[in-house]
Amino acid sequence: MEHAASVSQHDGRLKSNPSRWRDLLALTKPGIIGGNLIATVGGYFLAAQGAFDWVTFISVIVGIALIIASGCACNNVIDRDIDALMARTRHRPLAKGRISITQALGISALLGVAGVVCLALGTNGLAVALAVVGWGVYVGVYSLYMKRHSEYGTLVGSLSGAMPPVVGYCAVTGQFDSGALMLLIIFCLWQMPHSYAIAIFRYADYQRASIPVLPVVHGIKRAKHHILGYIIAFIPASLALALASQAGTGYLLVALAMGGYWLYLALCGFRLEDDVRWAKKIFGVSILTITALSLVMVLEAMVPMWV
Repeated sequence: MEHAASVSQHDGRLKSNPSRWRDLLALTKPGIIGGNLIATVGGYFLAAQGAFDWVTFISVIVGIALIIASGCACNNVIDRDIDALMARTRHRPLAKGRISITQALGISALLGVAGVVCLALGTNGLAVALAVVGWGVYVGVYSLYMKRHSEYGTLVGSLSGAMPPVVGYCAVTGQFDSGALMLLIIFCLWQMPHSYAIAIFRYADYQRASIPVLPVVHGIKRAKHHILGYIIAFIPASLALALASQAGTGYLLVALAMGGYWLYLALCGFRLEDDVRWAKKIFGVSILTITALSLVMVLEAMVPMWV
């Protein structure tokens, strides 16, 4: 009987391990890491223009992934109380108490240090500094204060969200030039309608958790105007890369097509009654737009490598 009980307990531990690993993985928000890595790759290749270096590339991809994972783990610790109130996040490991605060902070510290070391070994001081600033803004400014206390939290958060492609770019150039500035502006402007769209179709969640996002504070109609305004600003900002000869004709055409369609959808929001469905479309097209632009940056830069 004792042997049977021992085997049963051993089997239970084996079965619980996959769940434990899933919780640890969820702590780092893999979806956010994946999306940011696409943008990072775009920034890297925009700067590289055929001068590809495996050490720099792998260092910036692995380094930025680890630093983002660290920031997300910290964010989960900070947001554990409001996560428990929101339908989308109430099953997160910290909200359910499946991972302790100490464990999560330890994992965050380990990931963050590893990420900084990886960047420092394979890139340059500017890339490291920008990545650390992005982490600090996301964790220290946005998560700890702005998200809970100000409608401008989204704007502050957009700065950290725009940092990965800039890090990818500066890992190559070693300087913060006009190309890096344009990337920062493009991705900051993109984040605003993207985030406001989420706040509209997750309105009840944000309201329940008392998070002062724009749609909750000033209403969905005003949020629609802001979404439209940011998309209008995003289009010329995205085109500026091509007009300044930082990107090519392919990028220009994709930016015009995707930006134009995104603008069309934003205008449709003023005559549609189903705000949730409309916001989900704005969100979906925002993902397609920034992914397409990032991939075109990669493809255009790879052409000289193949010729």
